[in-house]
Amino acid sequence: MYLDLKRSDLALNGGQPVRTVPWLDNFTTGNEEKDAVIRVLDSGYLSKFEGSHTPDPPFSFYGGPEVQALEREWSEYYGYKHSISVNSATSGLYAAIGAIGVGYGDEVIVSPYTMTACAMAPLLFGAIPVFSDVEKETGCMDVESIERVLSNRTKAILVVHQFGIPADMGKIMELAKQHDLKVIEDCAQAHGAKYNNKYVGTFGSIGVFSLNVNKSIQTGEGGICITDDEELAYRLALIRNHGEAVVGPAKYENVVNIFGFNFRLTELQAAIAREQLKKIDKLNDHRLDLVEAFSCGLENHPFLHPLSGRPGCYSTYYVYPLRYEFGISGVEREEFVAALNAEGALFYQGYVEPLYLQPLYQQQSLFKHSYPFSAPENQGHTARYEKGTCSVAELLHEKTMIINEHIRFPHQQRDIEQLIQIVIKVTG
Repeated sequence: MYLDLKRSDLALNGGQPVRTVPWLDNFTTGNEEKDAVIRVLDSGYLSKFEGSHTPDPPFSFYGGPEVQALEREWSEYYGYKHSISVNSATSGLYAAIGAIGVGYGDEVIVSPYTMTACAMAPLLFGAIPVFSDVEKETGCMDVESIERVLSNRTKAILVVHQFGIPADMGKIMELAKQHDLKVIEDCAQAHGAKYNNKYVGTFGSIGVFSLNVNKSIQTGEGGICITDDEELAYRLALIRNHGEAVVGPAKYENVVNIFGFNFRLTELQAAIAREQLKKIDKLNDHRLDLVEAFSCGLENHPFLHPLSGRPGCYSTYYVYPLRYEFGISGVEREEFVAALNAEGALFYQGYVEPLYLQPLYQQQSLFKHSYPFSAPENQGHTARYEKGTCSVAELLHEKTMIINEHIRFPHQQRDIEQLIQIVIKVTG
């Protein structure tokens, strides 16, 4: 089935586009959030964090009433003992790596096909990120690739549930147990997603969620870490809130990696997040209805393959990812996407360039004197950053991945129907 993109009816060639109205952004807030903000403003306190050892109100090392209520409610939703709010999932990943004790001489296995913070987190504490490849069917880390890059330096695996699709946590946790490794789960794109009927984020030592403006639920910026380990919860709280000033009065002795970040969430953000959390299941159900409609509409297009979760998984789809096969369509991905977008669609190509191709890894220099790569403890590290290191991730980025974001509220079935009409028109 070869496509003909030279037809005169296509908007690319001067024809009338299918859609002429703009697409909507990720608006998930309403009167509930407005009331929550007014409640905080009326209290007079926009934050009640204290950067010292003050466990009791009115100001506290643990934050104010909205922050603490959000953390209780988040723990109740996910069935985990401890939730620690932070000002972003990036901060949460940094705090998680610090909390588990990663440092110089250690290696952390990470995905190359995700947000750069996943690889930056180990570097911040002097450890080296080692990249494993991903599965072409899900975009999640490939277990066999993880196993291939294991070394006697490996301290942890930072798993990403890419696009809201759960990674293969059964096999990953089995591998981690076999090699005595810590597991951190990046659930930034996977609110409410499940692997074998268990929420992602509740398999490893720490799960990290994002409340960024583009996520399924949001506060503009923000994040939550969850853990069942009391010691890790305290270390996360220390790293969040000027821990080096707290450990002395608190008589806490394990001060490794505890230094002065301010990763605190405000009362305003926490109040909004509490209302957003109440909507998470409804918003996910809406997404999945749109995903199902989109996938059904693409069934007769053999060169378009929606990425999907493995059996027994509940994926919540941060975006709608597709693999595009040039060999079947006969048209390069760039031309195909240009034709779709000329009709009023809004598709993106490639998602992100594999992280190891960024200048930071090519030059292997983050701090002065090329630290942490040149640190004595890191000499002989096993990480590879050259082209070809993760062939599937490179293929997805360079040739096959197409992304659409419009499977989210406030878009409706009629919007997905227009996307399907666009694909049908372009494919003839």
